[in-house]
Amino acid sequence: MQEHRPVHAPFPGLGLRSLKTALATTLTALLYVFLPGRNPTFACIGAIFGLGFDMEDSRRNGGNRFFGTIIGGFIGLGLYWLEHVLFPEGCYLLRLPLVFVGVIILVTLCVLFRWPGGVQPGGVVLCIILFNTPAHHVEYALNRMLDTGIGVVIALAVNYLLPRARLERWLRLSSSEDPV
Repeated sequence: MQEHRPVHAPFPGLGLRSLKTALATTLTALLYVFLPGRNPTFACIGAIFGLGFDMEDSRRNGGNRFFGTIIGGFIGLGLYWLEHVLFPEGCYLLRLPLVFVGVIILVTLCVLFRWPGGVQPGGVVLCIILFNTPAHHVEYALNRMLDTGIGVVIALAVNYLLPRARLERWLRLSSSEDPV
């Protein structure tokens, strides 16, 4: 196994992965220029979460974010629907046991599908839908799932097209050089 020797820039913590994360986020935001009326926030978050050290890490990180968002989104939609069937105007106190049950279902599904890293992002989406969803909750949830997927796909593409070895060659950097 090859030892990881980071190539450092003049700023502490800024290396090739940082540059690729910034590039993936910027490309994601750029795409949304061509999608009028759409907000790139969740797609950019997907890009940031989705970019790992290498492709395997990116697939794991991006998969966690995307899978968790999908599962949490559908659970949140179901629980939101249940609340509004019982209380058309909504009932905050009902949301307390619903969020409890929702998190239990989320954890169970993530473990069942062997994707435990999806619990955190899924829980975020679940809570957003239950406690902060606009009137068009179905459209909101589906858009969050789509946006997250777009960001993750762009992060994967950046990491695939710009692997560390290629960037080092292009930038004429060597992992054996002393940090600047």
